[in-house]
Amino acid sequence: MYTVKRKTLKMQLRYSINAVLICVLFLVLNYLTQNVLSTYQNKVLLLVGINIILAVSLNVATGYLGQLPLGHAGFMAVGAYTCALFTKYSPLPENLNGLSFALGLALGALMAGLFGVAIGIPALRLTGDYLAILTLGFGEIIRITLNNIDDVLGYDLFYGAKGLKNIPKYSNYWTVFVCVVITCFAIHAMMKSRHGRAILAIRDNEIAAESCGIQTTYYKVMAFSFSAAFAGLAGGLYACYLGVLDPSSFGFMKSIEILVMVVLGGMGSMLGSILSASVLTILPEALRSFADYRMVIYSLVLVFMMIFRPGGLLGSYDFSLSRIIEKVMNRKGER
Repeated sequence: MYTVKRKTLKMQLRYSINAVLICVLFLVLNYLTQNVLSTYQNKVLLLVGINIILAVSLNVATGYLGQLPLGHAGFMAVGAYTCALFTKYSPLPENLNGLSFALGLALGALMAGLFGVAIGIPALRLTGDYLAILTLGFGEIIRITLNNIDDVLGYDLFYGAKGLKNIPKYSNYWTVFVCVVITCFAIHAMMKSRHGRAILAIRDNEIAAESCGIQTTYYKVMAFSFSAAFAGLAGGLYACYLGVLDPSSFGFMKSIEILVMVVLGGMGSMLGSILSASVLTILPEALRSFADYRMVIYSLVLVFMMIFRPGGLLGSYDFSLSRIIEKVMNRKGER
């Protein structure tokens, strides 16, 4: 029986296509920010980028690993305060502000990742509701600690409920865009590797994965800390965008807000998380002219979405331009 050999793109060509797409997207967004969008709209665009990082990172623990953590805002707070304190009291000279910001973001991500390991080792022995409750408790412990630790230390460092102020506002369109690209690439590369396949195997059937020799505890903690590290990166960007940090910004509802973005986009779909984070960030701002009804409209949109698309906007589908090009090439070959 004669079979037609399917044409596939080389990996180098795939990455080249993605690099070109990213450059085109950067140029389009740069033109919009410089010539079309107002200052307020540019700030909303920055928030969109930060929320994309939060949603895509949480998708690692929920969509890919299959767990239900509710403490993502806690990791964001760790990264935010670490980056804010480093950039505010950085010993580097003023002409190295860019380096100070980059180091602050790296330290924020590292510290959040370490917290992810510390929490993940005991937490990931649990599943379902128990894991959700434990991680929810962790998030609340972080918030309460930030509120009260200055009294224990005996001097002002985090400034509690008064808020940490005068944080250098280094976050801009360029830095947020680069961080979004790095986050998406790193998570995509991990999930396409053998580590990603092990994580997906644990999600599908943990007992079967363990029986095949996969170290389930190791991979669960790895995915959890990976998710936490990028939440810390988003927290650092948020701190240097806002210029002021208040522990109440990282409460339980912030974690729920991020989880809603993941569920609405589709569990396990990176593109779905990106789309839902964009929509759920822009929608409340677009409805400000309906101030009395905007939260009702926002809630109804979520309710109808869950009724008619319970699997999320894209389910588990992830867009791939290379895959589309391969399909077109093979169809032409069949003719």
